[in-house]
Amino acid sequence: MSGDARNTELPPVVWVSARPIASALDSATWLETTRELRERGWPITLVGEGPAGEHCIQGVTVYCLPKPRVYGLGYCLFHLRLWRFLFQQRAKYATILFHQKSAPWVLPLRFVRSVGDRDQPLLTMDTRDVVAVGTGLRNWLRRFYFRCAHWLANHWADGQTAITPRMAQLVGIPSAQLWGTWPSGVDLERFQPAQAGRKWPGPGDPIHLMYIGTFVRDRNLTLLCRAVDRANVDGLAFALSLVGDGPERPALEEAARGAGGAIHVEPPVTHDRIPELLRQVHVGVTSLPSSYDRKFEASSPIKLFEYMAAGLPVLATDNACHTDVVGEGTYAFWVREASKEGMLATLRLVARAQERLGVKGAEAAAAAQAWTWQEAGRKLAVALERGLLEPADGSVA
Repeated sequence: MSGDARNTELPPVVWVSARPIASALDSATWLETTRELRERGWPITLVGEGPAGEHCIQGVTVYCLPKPRVYGLGYCLFHLRLWRFLFQQRAKYATILFHQKSAPWVLPLRFVRSVGDRDQPLLTMDTRDVVAVGTGLRNWLRRFYFRCAHWLANHWADGQTAITPRMAQLVGIPSAQLWGTWPSGVDLERFQPAQAGRKWPGPGDPIHLMYIGTFVRDRNLTLLCRAVDRANVDGLAFALSLVGDGPERPALEEAARGAGGAIHVEPPVTHDRIPELLRQVHVGVTSLPSSYDRKFEASSPIKLFEYMAAGLPVLATDNACHTDVVGEGTYAFWVREASKEGMLATLRLVARAQERLGVKGAEAAAAAQAWTWQEAGRKLAVALERGLLEPADGSVA
């Protein structure tokens, strides 16, 4: 199959995400990909968290199930409601596509299916992330839960997909189970307007950097703050905005207080406000993991794609999740070492390239054309075709 199956009658799929799709910052993962799959002829029922019943979210019909805001108990009640929904609709779907959080709840349906002497619906788990290393009982429980989910999927799932080939390797998906991989993407129409009206810095103007995302230690944002402060002390001109929230916020706010007004820590914003924020800056800052951080290597960085689509050059560590995207492009300023000194060296490169930032931003915008949600949806369609329509041969192209 080619992945362009608009004129073919395709088997129905139910896609489960135990997330509040209407409000999640990464809602495009489900909404835009579902939109593309439906345009390709796939009958997709998208199920997520929210007020009970069908809702139209950003033009996409989603069937929502309520989930109480109680840690642990909320997931239990959500999945009990999901069981009832799936049992009522069990004869309708060719496959149930789900994520790790739902694995211990969905995979036992394999035995219900066998009791009923049926070979459908097939059970397909998609892996888009893994739990970060961290301390505390809650982090330990989450890591244990995810390990159980992957063990169950490797033994009971009919197929699996993943965000990248590196992720499939990281979590140990058996090759015979892997239907395919599909990355994150970007909505070009949403972010391209940020290219218009941007004023690039002239001689003596500060170069404005912006990071949007979660404030956690392994993203090395505090080191970036220290590097920006040192660069300004050394006579360069940088401003840094950090937009988001997380456990590192107090440390970042302390670093901002000592930076003479050059660093601002801002609260999180809704996704629709991000393009306007990016229009006002000159360089997008990705997460800054070490070059050899395997968890990040396996990811597909949505924010990198959004910066590119907004016409921004990027400041990023040379972790494979970034270098795999940029390739031979010249719009990235690489941090070779995730340290204050390594970031300071990269800031000096940014300063020397000040007159060429606009050109690099245009190159980034052109490169973003290859990383749309439409392209991600096409790759997921290919994976579904492989698993549902092609004879099983134990291999994946």
